[in-house]
Amino acid sequence: MPEIRPMKDLRNTTEISELCHATDEPIYITKNGYGDLVVMSIEAYEKKMAKLGLYEKLAKAEEQAKNGEELLEADDVFRGLRNKHVKK
Repeated sequence: MPEIRPMKDLRNTTEISELCHATDEPIYITKNGYGDLVVMSIEAYEKKMAKLGLYEKLAKAEEQAKNGEELLEADDVFRGLRNKHVKK
């Protein structure tokens, strides 16, 4: 369940920070009863941005496949990644 807090709770920065790190989820901040801000840890933000980047790449690959562009063989891609990132 999402954590929703009023704007005045931002005064207690330590509590908000600890909550962000403990839940690894965004905290929704309201102002006058309406959604206003989202606060999250840097780690949670970076994970979400990495997922977004992956989704964008997948969408681009699907579009390329749909348009009949040349595709790479999965085995070749994974072999290249293994060679690049796995220490021998």
